[in-house]
Amino acid sequence: MPKISVIVPVYQAEKFLRDCVESVRQQTFSDWELLLVDDGCTDGSPVICDELAQTDDRIRVFHKEKNSGVSETRNVGLDHARGTCIAFLDSDDRYEPRCLETLWDLRERAGADTAACAHLNLWADGSETPEPVLPAGVYDADAIREKIVCPLLGDRLAQPVFNGFIWRYLFSAEIFDKLHLRYEGAYLEDELFLMEYFCNARRLAVTEEPLYRYLQNPASATHKYMKDFQQVFGRFMERKEDLAARYDLTPDRPQWRENSNWAGLLIAIGNEYAPGNPKTLRQRQETIRALCARPDMAHAIQTLTPAGMSRNKQLAARLVRGGHFWLLSQLYRIKNRI
Repeated sequence: MPKISVIVPVYQAEKFLRDCVESVRQQTFSDWELLLVDDGCTDGSPVICDELAQTDDRIRVFHKEKNSGVSETRNVGLDHARGTCIAFLDSDDRYEPRCLETLWDLRERAGADTAACAHLNLWADGSETPEPVLPAGVYDADAIREKIVCPLLGDRLAQPVFNGFIWRYLFSAEIFDKLHLRYEGAYLEDELFLMEYFCNARRLAVTEEPLYRYLQNPASATHKYMKDFQQVFGRFMERKEDLAARYDLTPDRPQWRENSNWAGLLIAIGNEYAPGNPKTLRQRQETIRALCARPDMAHAIQTLTPAGMSRNKQLAARLVRGGHFWLLSQLYRIKNRI
């Protein structure tokens, strides 16, 4: 049984896949298995996956007939993983050579169930900027709840927002198995996954060394128009409500619903004015007006004044609170050149 299972969801990744896999093969830590899960690719990725598996018996490939999204694809990997620990790697990203060794040793030395590292953001202009998870150290269950679970629950507006990136962690397979923890949804799925996991983790060891190389890819799903975003967000809030109830989280962040709804509203506005939306400008404006009139959103708008956000989001929030939907449309029309 390998010590670490690395799960890579693969979709239309022929441009990046070989470099991604090579970054695993070049690890200074060798006791791993790599699970490549082909999410119904129509490019050359399936062939590349099979070719790579023939070069190293630690690589296993799973082909799905139809594309179903990153959540179900990661779940296939989790269903077949055999490692003591689980790591995730996106197919357009890479590990630094000492990533797995550092995380494994960090976890072992601290007697922790989980380890985490900083990452490098790779930008289109060639620049790189590090982003930490938390300050280096060892966190007990109470600190994990305050530093990770609660920010994911209800601190979604003021900068810096705690990002729900699952690939910064070395997870305990035992916790996954105990909870039968799996992904659901096409967007914001990482946040809920991390919340539930860390409600059950007892000890986290963190390094500020950036060991993961994250490509800021403008073609990723997070930059595209989602026609069903409101339904996706509604389901997200239902699941968040369930987690808050099961783990008694509301006393720690009493306004988590208002905070989360404001965050979702601002994402929805950005999504409504994203390229690829076939609606006219007036139709987009009316969609936002109707969304703001929903009871959950109206309550958040009336009872919570967002603060600490970026200048653009702060301006958008002021326009929403004032009911200036025409001006809001003009702001995004200029910003996105609609």
